[in-house]
Amino acid sequence: MKIVVPVKRVVDYNVKVRVKSDGTGVDVANVKFSMNPFDEIAVEEAVRLKEAGVATEVIAVSCGVAQAQETLRTALAIGADRAVLIESDDELQPLAVAKLLKALVDREQPSLIVLGKQAIDDDSNQTGQMLAALANLPQATFASKITVADGRVTVEREVDGGAETLALSLPAVVTTDLRLNEPRYVTLPNIMKAKKKPLETIKPADLGVDVAPRLKTLKVAEPPRRSAGVKVADVNTLVAKLKTEARVL
Repeated sequence: MKIVVPVKRVVDYNVKVRVKSDGTGVDVANVKFSMNPFDEIAVEEAVRLKEAGVATEVIAVSCGVAQAQETLRTALAIGADRAVLIESDDELQPLAVAKLLKALVDREQPSLIVLGKQAIDDDSNQTGQMLAALANLPQATFASKITVADGRVTVEREVDGGAETLALSLPAVVTTDLRLNEPRYVTLPNIMKAKKKPLETIKPADLGVDVAPRLKTLKVAEPPRRSAGVKVADVNTLVAKLKTEARVL
């Protein structure tokens, strides 16, 4: 069984992002980038399925600039067998990424596509669902446990009311949540091995996909600063402030 794992290069989650002075976007100059944490969980799960004998090959895929090769090398160091970079300097919105992945899925014919539920830069939470719709595949989102057996994938997921279990026929699309697993520490020997694993680079035109943006960002702004809290002398004063100032009582 072949598993495709899309991964995204994002600003590292430890970095405090800054908005450009002209409000056109986020300042990424001299900023550390890394693999999207949810995608890292997806790679770990795919590698675990391979180690369990369920999968035979794990393919990491990324769409974006040439520097995304570093992100793919990280996926290869975790345990992916080979990688594909769909290189583009254009702004790739979720629909464009889903179209690129759909074209790659048609080429590779995987049994399972596992990807993070969302990216921490735009928080769109759209690519997995769009891919499933375009490819006409069953989908399960926010997976907290994945089991593959007898040509089916069983996914446990958290919902507002508790937990839900879905059984999907393969091929299928699954998006991962934080509770699914804890990604392994990438060791230096595995990093060195990853440098020798195959990494293919193609262009959107090679897949026949138009990646022109459909949405336009009008302005990016930081959230308003929260005012400082105040201490009150007693409960009566607190209740009075909640009634007259906060107006929540």
